[in-house]
Amino acid sequence: MANINWNGGQLITLNPSDTATCAGGLNPGQIYAIFLYNSANNDKNAPVNVVWSNSQPPVLVTVPGTTAKQGLAALCFVSGDDTNTVSISLGQSSSGTQVQAFLGSVKMPVDTSGIRNISMPLDGQNHAFQAFTRFYSVPQSHWYSGQIQSNINQFISVQFTEARAIVNIVNQLVDPSNVVKYAGPSSQPAVKINSVQSQTLTWNFQGNGTQFVWMNADSVQNSQTATISVQSLAMVYDAYNRGVLADLGMKTKSSP
Repeated sequence: MANINWNGGQLITLNPSDTATCAGGLNPGQIYAIFLYNSANNDKNAPVNVVWSNSQPPVLVTVPGTTAKQGLAALCFVSGDDTNTVSISLGQSSSGTQVQAFLGSVKMPVDTSGIRNISMPLDGQNHAFQAFTRFYSVPQSHWYSGQIQSNINQFISVQFTEARAIVNIVNQLVDPSNVVKYAGPSSQPAVKINSVQSQTLTWNFQGNGTQFVWMNADSVQNSQTATISVQSLAMVYDAYNRGVLADLGMKTKSSP
């Protein structure tokens, strides 16, 4: 039995009877996701209780069982508008289970031990979207295009801004509600599910000078060929217009 200080939102391992608590670390106006991976070497489902209120019942999140620690994550969203403290635990009766967990947001994890924390180049190039990866950037105030590519069924990742999150799902096969849960009344309205049944998902978003974060919620082997790219649409527009103007200038100079 262990009581884990989770104030840094860091990658931790939960065993039966363990509880991890992030005390006072959630900020009003921010949305957070608890990423839960089944890390046991068996295919037994792991029931995790998420406690966000003293007056409301815990939220039960079932982390799908897998072998060889190769499963995708289950997610539970919680809003800093509902609570500043959250805890997760595995019950005593959950023998044979083990879960890895971390907190994700524009703020979390503060302690990135075990997480690939990488500045995202907004260059339109594909970047490997490996497991336990957190890309971050501060897009300027214009339009951008994001793209995720994967040949794996039900590949899941999350885009965070301060108060909003988008769950991006590539090659969707089933309803994601079995692995996407919500704690508190403010969390579900703050989350949008963005899914396609093809291998490429493209979406547009507008930068505003604040931080954006993209986090992978899939397994190690499912992430080996997955990529993410972000491109500034204003840069494409400007480059196009510079090219057109240059062509017009050349034609004007060469005209008789």
